[in-house]
Amino acid sequence: MFKNLFGKKEDVSKTIELKAYATGKLVSIEEVPDPVFSEKMMGEGVAIIPSEGKIYAPIEGEVVRVFPRKHAVVIRAQNGAEILIHIGLETVSMKGEGFTTHVTEGKKVKAGDLLVTVDLNLVKEKAKDIITPLVITNADVIEHVEKPISSGNVTASEQIILLVTAK
Repeated sequence: MFKNLFGKKEDVSKTIELKAYATGKLVSIEEVPDPVFSEKMMGEGVAIIPSEGKIYAPIEGEVVRVFPRKHAVVIRAQNGAEILIHIGLETVSMKGEGFTTHVTEGKKVKAGDLLVTVDLNLVKEKAKDIITPLVITNADVIEHVEKPISSGNVTASEQIILLVTAK
């Protein structure tokens, strides 16, 4: 239903590493208290409960979407995988308050580049949750998702997922 939301399908054939996009506690996507994420309606992924308000690029690629309310970013990896990072739950209602974006659509990024800073205390006050899901939205290009670390504390830029793209 949500496959290939943000771009065209590309002919790809390789494995890429996704790095932790925030420092905090890594949890399974099934633990996100929102069925759109926990039931994988948008795709496979993970979530981080951030301990600081900095969200980084998990991969090298191109920013293909920065949502107008600054609560989400989509990056297309060089292998065609499209990665959505959604900062907090029900944060769209904050209308961008507390969020500062550091990238624009079309910008090339490397893993570890700062994407968004967010006031986590404000999100705790005004939104449902600070949990920040990462979802691969175009599962049709992915053959296998491997999660070397399934849960626990992570530091930004630590490897958390290996994506093997379809051949």
